[in-house]
Amino acid sequence: MNRIVVPIALLILLPIFGLAVPFFISGSGGGAEAVGTLNHLWTYVLASYIASTLILVIGVGICIFVLGVGNAWIIASYDFPGKRIFEWALILPLAVPTYVMAYLFVDTLQFSGPIQSALRSWLDVSSLWFFPDPRSLAGAIWSFSFCLFPYVYLLARTSFLERSSRLMEVSETLGYSSLQSFMKLVLPMARPAIFAGMALALMEVLADFGAVSYFGVQTFTTGIFKAWLSFGDRLAAVQLALGLLGFVLLIFYIEQSNRSKLRYASSAQRKFSAKILHGKKAIFAFVFCGTTLLCGFLLPASALIQLLLKQGLSFDVRYFAWLSNSVLISSVTAAIAVFLALFFAYAVRLNSGLAWVNRLLGFGYALPGAVLAIGILSFLEVMQLAWWISASVMVLVYAYLVRFLSSSLQSVEEGLNRVTTSMDQSASLLGLSQWEILKKVHVPLIRRSLVTAGLFVFVDVMKELPATLLLRPFNFDTLAVATYQLAADERLSELGLPALTIVLAGLMPVLVLSKMISQKRSS
Repeated sequence: MNRIVVPIALLILLPIFGLAVPFFISGSGGGAEAVGTLNHLWTYVLASYIASTLILVIGVGICIFVLGVGNAWIIASYDFPGKRIFEWALILPLAVPTYVMAYLFVDTLQFSGPIQSALRSWLDVSSLWFFPDPRSLAGAIWSFSFCLFPYVYLLARTSFLERSSRLMEVSETLGYSSLQSFMKLVLPMARPAIFAGMALALMEVLADFGAVSYFGVQTFTTGIFKAWLSFGDRLAAVQLALGLLGFVLLIFYIEQSNRSKLRYASSAQRKFSAKILHGKKAIFAFVFCGTTLLCGFLLPASALIQLLLKQGLSFDVRYFAWLSNSVLISSVTAAIAVFLALFFAYAVRLNSGLAWVNRLLGFGYALPGAVLAIGILSFLEVMQLAWWISASVMVLVYAYLVRFLSSSLQSVEEGLNRVTTSMDQSASLLGLSQWEILKKVHVPLIRRSLVTAGLFVFVDVMKELPATLLLRPFNFDTLAVATYQLAADERLSELGLPALTIVLAGLMPVLVLSKMISQKRSS
């Protein structure tokens, strides 16, 4: 088993090593040329890339902490009108890709948008000097925050439900107020879950290209695209990719170190009884959760529907090609990802010593799409196989597998862990081989986990933009690429249908999560 599992895992992680190839291949820009390129980058662009990326990460981190933790605490600890809806509806913003949110945010708040037009008409002025520019770094922080806060909300809410009841009772005996109890006991105990959610969200920020490029924010990702596509400088693109990878590894390390240093004992707990809010407190809770949902999902969804209605019955004839390309490549990737996830998860079940392989594969999700694409392109160029990109979509499928295999792997592992080892032993006594046990026992029992794993990969591929832009074959546009190109051409009225299709696809795993939350609540 080791002879098969380890080589396949290393093959999947090959793009990481591809980033180092240009430094060791003669004629690829090693030695003095590498130093010269790095000095040039530092002199002209690297400082601004670092500053913009840091400000973006810090700003989004603060906002998603406030939105995620605030909503999670209100939903987990209190009962108020609308809570049953907000409980699952607050994860709906995950269905809206960040680049779609960016386009709609700018279209709504720009000079010719409905809000500024209404204000100018109401105030009877020709311009609003005090109105902030939506296409800015602050606008990018706003858009990312309302798209990504559910990562923090989901994990923090679970942590609060597991521990808050007992901690609140202890704090009351110590004479703490509700706020003091939250700040001194509940929040520190939930820190690992909160950091994990923030790490996931911030890695999405670092990986994004569509939103930051539309806002005109110069980050490492936009620099990678400029260096490779505009200037044809492969070495500069690789060095910027390594810089971006450094940011991702730093966030990954902080999250892992915070989780590993904290150890909590848990015990059986009785069902948590939320406090009922009345009057102003109930109104505040409703307004806070309602405003978050309004900005994160209801307004973007209504704006997309309005764009679609404005377009009428006419639509781009290329839409069906975009849709078929997206569905085809998403379906193929999802099927292969589920197969590989089942293979790796079952290998670990048979040999626990291979658990490190699955943990290593989980690092693929932390790789930004642009970094992943640069690693693959470096290998293909050195091996003189770059023509594969224009001839086949399999390079693109491979990139998606590297990036999203971990999401399907987690779902399959969770399903297999629910199958007791006694079933394996009973099947072995009946004369079944290991692969027959997998086929006849495990697969039927974890069918729901396999479908969920495929669904998550399918939607992730549908929304992926940076890797698709760099690795897609000629004349192979997906819904994500088409939406980005229409927005870049300022043809916002035409992106309603492809963008809404992506959002509707993204709703599928969100509805699965909503159902799981409802089941846990009723149990």
